[in-house]
Amino acid sequence: MRGIETGKTRIRHEVFTEIARMAYAGGDYARQLEELPFKIIPGEIGTYRDSLFLERAVVGERLRLAMGLPLRKISEYSRLSEGVEQALDAESYYQQPLINVIKFACNKCPDNVVTVTDVCQGCLEHPCMEVCPKHAITREKGRAHIDPEKCVKCGRCVKECKFNAIVRLERPCRKACGMDCIGSDALGRAEIDYEKCTSCGQCMVACPFGAISDRSQIFQTINAIKAGEEVYVALAPAFVGQFGAQGVPEKMRSAFQKLGFADVYEVAIGADLCVIEEAADFLEEVPEKHSFMVTSCCPSWSDMVKKLFPQFAQNISVAYTPMVLTARMIKRIHPDSKVVFVGPCDSKKLEARRKRIRSDVDFVLTFEEVMGMFDARGIDDVFSGEETPLSEAGRDARRFAVAGGVAQAVVNAIHDLDPEREVKVASAAGLADCRKLLLMAKAGKYDGYLLEGMACPGGCVNGAGTLCQVEKAARAVETFSNEAEFTCANDTPYLEYLPLVEEKGKIRPL
Repeated sequence: MRGIETGKTRIRHEVFTEIARMAYAGGDYARQLEELPFKIIPGEIGTYRDSLFLERAVVGERLRLAMGLPLRKISEYSRLSEGVEQALDAESYYQQPLINVIKFACNKCPDNVVTVTDVCQGCLEHPCMEVCPKHAITREKGRAHIDPEKCVKCGRCVKECKFNAIVRLERPCRKACGMDCIGSDALGRAEIDYEKCTSCGQCMVACPFGAISDRSQIFQTINAIKAGEEVYVALAPAFVGQFGAQGVPEKMRSAFQKLGFADVYEVAIGADLCVIEEAADFLEEVPEKHSFMVTSCCPSWSDMVKKLFPQFAQNISVAYTPMVLTARMIKRIHPDSKVVFVGPCDSKKLEARRKRIRSDVDFVLTFEEVMGMFDARGIDDVFSGEETPLSEAGRDARRFAVAGGVAQAVVNAIHDLDPEREVKVASAAGLADCRKLLLMAKAGKYDGYLLEGMACPGGCVNGAGTLCQVEKAARAVETFSNEAEFTCANDTPYLEYLPLVEEKGKIRPL
């Protein structure tokens, strides 16, 4: 429910804000952490759950994750602040898992259950009974009743009921997972198969009980700033519209500087470079070396390809992601600096944890987490600074934030080089649809194509760490993209920051 404050989003926001305040203030972190659940959930009567104590316990685990600490074992005694000193250990907050299930917050939601609701009118026609292949539906006390022992969950009764009185209940987190990696433990609580998980975070968004949460690096980022490190922001293209009416693009540089950051660079700069890379890969490899090419920008998408379709791993473009290209550019311009990627998704946290990327990207924060930092410093003060236009990136690169934008940018770059070259494109958003796309490719339906996949429905504007309603965010991105000073990635003024030709053994068609 992007753009609407619910109990779940309110608590998440308060957790991020309080961790940011604590990090900026310093002091006895262990004592402050023990006190924070009582500050966030005050009083003597529960607001969000039947049990005030349960809500504070859940908030406590959320606070630990927001500090980059692991969840505690339910079966063992430990203080909330147990291991708090590890929050500043560079290796500690890279430990898996990134996406966590707070077990005692899980509602044990029913999954794939077909049931009759009170809406049933006990009609004369009773089509539900007639279409049931297993005769699992009878009339009891004038209404339809489903025998769960006989029901095969075919859903025919659901389709036939004219009153929509029969529904299929699905566990929201599992339904949102395109990797089918969420099951149940022995107690019926959600459990994630991390061998399958790509850390897209959509299960976290879908869970209405707030039982799934991710680790954050707010605490570590702020402490790096306080330690005197020169920390630069690499701001993802989906940022437009995420920080409310005050958070216009022209305010971003001064707003982040008020948080203590050195400066801001658009990740769309790296997106321009990525487009050039992917256009070169496509021209060189399709169809001579590979029957089709897979875009490389979304880590969850490329991770899904490797896990479910390993035979297509070589079809993934070798281009570095915009995040990595931008971070490397920043560190060439500002040696010995640190880079924090600020963006919409959790999978970038997964990407930054890879050992070959850690030297490029030091921290990853979502828009949701950064909003907590803004509030910790005073939202009105943060956005009261001077306006400085962001003008380094092209229109096509800024559109990376919306589904279809990556592929279109690559097509435009190829046509700029070779107007006669045909480039066929197929795209999907949401991992379930991405899987269908690759099944079609496996069947030979997309030979010669450029395949774009995005883990989040609608694209990055619907990432797990976004704040704005997706259609509104997409419109804001389009408006900002149209303000760019150039269109095609090939016109970027940052060509010198392309990876060296020797690095990948490629000839760039520039």
